Amino acid sequence: MQRKQQRPLKVRELLNDIKPYQAGKRVSELKDELELEELIKLSSNESPLPPTKLAQKAMRLAVSQLNRYPDGGSRMLVSKLSERLKVPAENIIIGNGSNELIRLLAQVLAEPDDELVMAWPSFVVYPLVAKMMQAKAVEIPLADDRHDLKMMAAAVTDKTKVVFVCNPNNPTGTIVSRAETMKFIKQVPSDVVIAFDEAYFEFVDSDDYISGLELFSDYPNIVVFRTFSKIYGMAGARIGYAVAPKELVGAIQKVREPFNINMLAQVGAYYSLDCDTEISRRAADNLKEKTFIEGELKRLNIKFAPSQANFIYADMGKDALVAAKEMQKLGVIVRAFPDSNYVRVTIGTSRENRRLVKILERYLEDNNSAPTRF
Repeated sequence: MQRKQQRPLKVRELLNDIKPYQAGKRVSELKDELELEELIKLSSNESPLPPTKLAQKAMRLAVSQLNRYPDGGSRMLVSKLSERLKVPAENIIIGNGSNELIRLLAQVLAEPDDELVMAWPSFVVYPLVAKMMQAKAVEIPLADDRHDLKMMAAAVTDKTKVVFVCNPNNPTGTIVSRAETMKFIKQVPSDVVIAFDEAYFEFVDSDDYISGLELFSDYPNIVVFRTFSKIYGMAGARIGYAVAPKELVGAIQKVREPFNINMLAQVGAYYSLDCDTEISRRAADNLKEKTFIEGELKRLNIKFAPSQANFIYADMGKDALVAAKEMQKLGVIVRAFPDSNYVRVTIGTSRENRRLVKILERYLEDNNSAPTRF
């Protein structure tokens, strides 16, 4: 029997310009590879603490129900968030992390050749979703490690569909002020969505911070993204939410995957919202540890951005990829930003943070910058 002529499979051409997300190696794998007794991971902005005790208990009890599909609309969680945030349920949608919701927002708004405006460097997902929708990512450079809202507003054109404001910004940890935000909102046309990405808002201690949620009822073009991945310690469960105009929520409901939020994530998030005292304590501990690290960075003459999050953006004095590899060999994994000298370091436990300082001292010694040894 004559074989059919083989033809190569063809994928969409736009995928040629998209690089898949490269997850780092497992800590245990790297530890063995580098022959280290201890290796701490401070690269992913994860909480150093697990889900709250109440959330863990509820999730353990829910395991026996995993033979059933989860609630496809996460209705109990939506109802609880509605009551807590004082926002109608029709304005809330749950996602597989806020990451999914960012993609879905772009999917329902952006046509080929439209524009999405964003600061840069900022969250890597923004330009990625622009490429996925064949839209243009308009990247506005940061000014002193902060969003330049004046330039971002000026970049808005008739083709602009969304302006992303990551506040606090990832990777720098900086915020935009209340006055800057109010001026910016009034400059952006009402048919352009202003998407506030507030994954780290619980860590903010500045009085000059304003959440997009405070402005939501007064401006019809505001969307707010939040997550349970960070301060709630549920990164492994993948769950976040958005507050958005009801027409956008309705559009996203049409394109999201059915049952996109697993049962354990829904249960964990629901009961996490009953743990305000524990969450406040986590924020206070983060502030204490952040203050400690920033003080040590000043002592070591390492430049850094003023962070309002659970991570610090630091200048290592040489190519970031090289610096990160050197620090990894010394016992800490950090996130490097190519074509810069900056790495992002997550604030860990008290023990991890003090270990980090010793590694930084050794790093500086190896680079002829300090005489300290440990």
